[in-house]
This record gives sequence, C-alpha cells and structure tokens, in this order.
Amino acid sequence: MQDGTSGNGALYGTPSAPAQRTAPCASNTANTADTRRVTIHTLRAMKRRREKMTMITAYDATFARLLDRAGAELLLVGDSLGMVVQGHDSTLPVTMDDMLYHCRAVARGRGAGRAHIVGDMPFMSYQASIDDAVRNAGRFLKEGMAESVKLEGGAAMADTVRRIVSAGIPVMGHIGLTPQSVHQLGGYKVQGKSEAEADRLVHDAQALEAAGAYAIVLETVPAPLAARISEAVAIPTIGIGAGPDCDGQVLVCYDLLGLGTGEFRPKFLKQYSSLGTEAVDAASRFRDEVRAGRFPAPEHCY
Repeated sequence: MQDGTSGNGALYGTPSAPAQRTAPCASNTANTADTRRVTIHTLRAMKRRREKMTMITAYDATFARLLDRAGAELLLVGDSLGMVVQGHDSTLPVTMDDMLYHCRAVARGRGAGRAHIVGDMPFMSYQASIDDAVRNAGRFLKEGMAESVKLEGGAAMADTVRRIVSAGIPVMGHIGLTPQSVHQLGGYKVQGKSEAEADRLVHDAQALEAAGAYAIVLETVPAPLAARISEAVAIPTIGIGAGPDCDGQVLVCYDLLGLGTGEFRPKFLKQYSSLGTEAVDAASRFRDEVRAGRFPAPEHCY
C-alpha cells in the first residue's frame, strides 16, 4: 500500500517467552483480553459476526510491539516502507530483500503477541511468472516469518492467487487504486467512478474470492462501491479511502500517528496523534540542554 494514497539482526530470532511482552495499559485491556493468535479463520468469523477489524502498517520491532498491544488484528508490513522509511517517492524501488528484512523485524517485535502478520509482495516479485510468485510468497513465510502475503490486482491475478493458495500460503488481494500500477493508472486517482469501472471491480473481487483469497484491500474507491463489493463477497474487505462499510480499515502507522512531514493529508486520513511535532520538540529541547550544559546533569552520570 502506498503512503501517498493510502508502505538483519539475528536472522530468525523471536522473543523466547510470552513474559517478554509488556502488559497492555488498562485502557487497552478489553482489546487484548483474547490472546489467541489471529488467523485467516478469525477474520472470516469476524465478518460473519459483522465485527470490524483493524489493520495497521508496521515496519520494525518497536512499532510491531506497540500496535499489537493496541489490539490491531493485522500488522501489514507494507511496501509503503519505500516511502515512509526509505524516502522514495513511490513503492516501486522496494525489493524482496527489503521486505523480508522488515518482516523479520516485525515478527520479532510481535513475538508472542496476537496480531496476524501480512507481508506485502513488492513490485515484480509476482508479476513476471506464477512460478516466481509462488517462490517469493513462500519466502515471506519461510524467511520473513509472515503468516500471509498481499498482492495487487484483480481477475488478472486470479491464477497466480490460486497457485499460491494451493501451496498453502494465505493471500490477501488488493484492488481499486493499486500503487504498483501508478504509471498505468496515470497517478493516484479514485478508481471505480464509472459504472463500467465499478462493475469491473466487483468482478475483480469475486474472482479473487473464487481463487482462494482470504481478504481484499479496497483502496481509494467510492464508498457506495466499497459497500457493494463488501456485500458481493463472503471474505473480509479492508478499506483505505473506501468508506465505512468495509469489514475493516487500514492506515499507515506513520500517518495515523502524525509522524509525516505535514504535506500528506488525503481526505480519508485521520491523524490520531501529532508525534512528529512532539519528536521535533523533544529533540530541540535535548539540543538546547546539551548546548547549555544542562545535560547530562549529575543524576545522569555514573
């Protein structure tokens, strides 16, 4: 998922015991009381019960630990990291090695936690051939410690999804605005505004479901169309810029926390904090105290 519209250490190390996980604060206890690991079956059951689900991007161990404690059902290791972590202007430069590195970090951070980890398949890791797609999807589980993968595209990707699923790898689809196709789409624009485009997206969702996808991201589509798609499939839909009637919602963690530069303010984004401003203020105060000789004070010294 692309940040502008919506992102090695010990190779296989994980926290060795649940005790390493800090207890959630009292305000989050209700969200984290069920400590069972979220699976694709958990998500399907939530849709049947009409319970909303939350997916948040995570790119490192610290954020994975915090977002899991907050009760998010899914942590998406998004190729949006190319923009919010690496500083690119699109997701296209992100590599498999980049994604596997960050997936491992997120898996270690979640540790004994509950959230389901989704690895975002980067550009050209699945488009060239189905064999490439299966092999790279397998690497996400085997090397990246993810529990499912996400890929972009609708009916054209159905055979690829079917083969990956047949290899025992859960797949989340992604339709609407697909950032890896930004040049083909002509920019980051709302998709499905015409009747023909809307019908195509409904068909795309149904084709992905038939191919075995366990959920579908709907990005930047009109809210009535997202509601129509959500009713047309039995698998969960997760919206970003797709209105309130999806079965869940996803945001980039840096965006919802207000860690951006301030230029990124799409209509669908709600900032729940202003950590960027707070970080600048804290670093400035540290600088001032160092320059004035107030830090380190005696209590900070051995």
